Amino acid sequence: MTLTRRTVLKGAGAAFAALAARPVWAATELTLGDTRIFSLSDGHLTLPPEFIFAPMPKRELAPILAEHGLGDAPLTPPCNVTLMQSGDRLVLFDAGSGLSFQDSAGKLPDALDAVGLAPGDVTHVVFTHGHPDHLWGVLDDFDEPLFANAEHMIGKAEWDYWWNPNTVEEIGAERTAMAVGAKRRLEALEDAVSFFEDGQEILPGVAALATFGHTPGHMSFELRSGGDSVLVVGDAIGNHHVAFERPDWPSGSDQDQPTAAATRSRLLDRLAAERMRMIGFHLPAGGMGHVERKGAAYRFVPSQG
Repeated sequence: MTLTRRTVLKGAGAAFAALAARPVWAATELTLGDTRIFSLSDGHLTLPPEFIFAPMPKRELAPILAEHGLGDAPLTPPCNVTLMQSGDRLVLFDAGSGLSFQDSAGKLPDALDAVGLAPGDVTHVVFTHGHPDHLWGVLDDFDEPLFANAEHMIGKAEWDYWWNPNTVEEIGAERTAMAVGAKRRLEALEDAVSFFEDGQEILPGVAALATFGHTPGHMSFELRSGGDSVLVVGDAIGNHHVAFERPDWPSGSDQDQPTAAATRSRLLDRLAAERMRMIGFHLPAGGMGHVERKGAAYRFVPSQG
């Protein structure tokens, strides 16, 4: 049965309690005043190691990989979609992969169903950026918007980048399919999308933070209630190993590697200094945790697991 928004909100306590009891879908939850925040699993990706590690110095990289138990096997980063319930708003940060990217991903509709929610109950979908595992889940099997009742929100710089007809020619052959897929999905959303800029409060208690580099218009979001906050970082901090050990190194996953490295270093410094909680899209244990200094580097401390 498809739930109405009124039914969902009336039964939100039971639904979200069920979510917390299903670690396959939600590793943990946190609260900010009356706002409740959960991590839903969209599955995981399967990536060749060189997708991230190719531009890094091999000799210095080897001990970091060994410390984290990584070898030559494919990387399988989780995909954590943040769900925020605040008053009558149900907000998703990113939409997952859908069924057209990788078989191991695209599980978000199942995650919603497991906790008694339906795509039609979502009021807002807010994008960090336009890569497939964050954007492609906006369309259903019939190429219609999956979150039919939601307002879709994206940074203007990110929209302009993927909308630009030159992007598909300039992005590089290995990313051409990303550009084509992003443009097709954004065209489907054109009449249901709104734009925002760096520093703007896009929803009550939700402020956009420019974290450019992974993509030209990548955004993170500071969720705040009173003096408490959590930062949804998307792919600005893209893994729990090299990104923390050597944030200054270039990563093959980033489109503008020098800018992304500077952004990553700045974010980690702030998160560690302020002891602010964070949610990372590809970090373990649902991506929820905090950052601690580790000598001249950093480490991710999950809230659970």
